[in-house]
Amino acid sequence: MKKLLASTVLAAGLMGFAGVAQAESHGECGTVTVANMNWASAEVLANIDNLILSEGYGCDVELVPGDTMPTLTSMMEKGEPDVAPEAWINAVREPLDKAVEEGRLVYAAESLSDGGVEGWWIPKYIADANPDIKTIDDALARPDLFPAPEDPSKGAVYNCPSGWNCQISTANFFKAHDAEEKGFVLVDSGSAAGLDGSIANAYNKEEGWLGYYWAPTAILGNYPMTLLGFNAEFDKESWDACIVNAECADPQKNAWPKSEVYTVVTDSFAKRAGPALDYLKGRAWSNETVNGLLAWKDKNQATGEDTAYYFLENNEDVWGKWVSPEVAEKIKAAL
Repeated sequence: MKKLLASTVLAAGLMGFAGVAQAESHGECGTVTVANMNWASAEVLANIDNLILSEGYGCDVELVPGDTMPTLTSMMEKGEPDVAPEAWINAVREPLDKAVEEGRLVYAAESLSDGGVEGWWIPKYIADANPDIKTIDDALARPDLFPAPEDPSKGAVYNCPSGWNCQISTANFFKAHDAEEKGFVLVDSGSAAGLDGSIANAYNKEEGWLGYYWAPTAILGNYPMTLLGFNAEFDKESWDACIVNAECADPQKNAWPKSEVYTVVTDSFAKRAGPALDYLKGRAWSNETVNGLLAWKDKNQATGEDTAYYFLENNEDVWGKWVSPEVAEKIKAAL
């Protein structure tokens, strides 16, 4: 791996190369604002887009702070920023679809090709040693494999962090599967750091762990986990009426819906982007790729920019499929 350059040197070099790239570009990409969302996978993707759009397509890219609801609302109402690289759209699908139908926004690539994944997981070493455990019910039949931290005679299911919507859905899954009657307790993880720490602690001791998690994340890159089956098909009506409702008295088995994660661009940018739009419509990666990249970022305490350079330097087999050979050469020359 090439040594990552200091940020000041990178900035100077890239500014010089950007001028050459823009002069050589036949498109009219111009200035483009890209939302730099405030979670790791989105931050890295925004920085990758910054490098590829500027170096490969001659765009004048500005990264702007972003978050799901504020960014998408601003794009729908004000037409800015131009690009949301990793938009988790399930919660705002209806107004987004309307904006697309009215010609204000454009769906580009499904940036996470696997979608965002939520559910109950167990360590891969537990799954490998117990191939009969395929589903949530299978795991709940073995409380001995997942000892509770304060009472090892019971099994533990680790809940989603306090205050997150998934805390409610996990608690309702716990009820729907009669987990308490099967010898389990629901453990409050307290925070994302607490949940991560419980997984790391289980791995360090090679103990069982069962609970809520999601992908893609650095934790799943550092600690391979197996997603359990749900023992039910997704039922949207039941999900909306009960699973996400803290007051639901009688939750039934269900499945977590796949979270659709798209790149969303404004129509005004789509019309001037030229070949850059083809890149955004074809740029997608798997959760496995993202998990590994975020694990590297976490281990090296790297910035989103550093991680973008690391990805481009070491994963041409992935990003090379997103661009033409000519654009790929421009990008490699800038690294």
